[in-house]
Amino acid sequence: MPMLDVYIPEGALEADAEAALLNRITEILIGYEGFDPADPGTQAISWAFLHRPAALYVGGNPADVPRYRVIASVPEGQLDRQAREAVVAEVTEAILDAENGMWPRDPRRVWVFPAEIPEGYWGGAGRIVPLADILTLTGIDITQARELAAQRITASRTERITPS
Repeated sequence: MPMLDVYIPEGALEADAEAALLNRITEILIGYEGFDPADPGTQAISWAFLHRPAALYVGGNPADVPRYRVIASVPEGQLDRQAREAVVAEVTEAILDAENGMWPRDPRRVWVFPAEIPEGYWGGAGRIVPLADILTLTGIDITQARELAAQRITASRTERITPS
């Protein structure tokens, strides 16, 4: 379940486009984690934090057009390499689409960082929450959640040590 930190400069987007964008980015992440973006249980544990940079400098000078940064934190095992690449591409396009022609369409102004939080480091409700417990919040029974979590975490760790 994603925890998103979305950095959007004040005035870069129309208010309704910005709200729709935050929803769209959340849906993108939920989908690539393998869940239904319309599921209320999944939505309840998918948060997006909007940050307003006080200033943005490029090469030491004030930026002349908006720049965006999205940090998409997910529990370890939720995104493989293909999913991370797709998330970066789709979130970038969603941001550029949200600008609706207000600024030059340039994907180099958008940075997306899909970040896996290692198992044993995802904290919520005053405790460490393992991936299996998180998966049960989406309606998966605990036995299936434990198996799925183990498979995903093993695959993620294998991917990191196997050259691509």
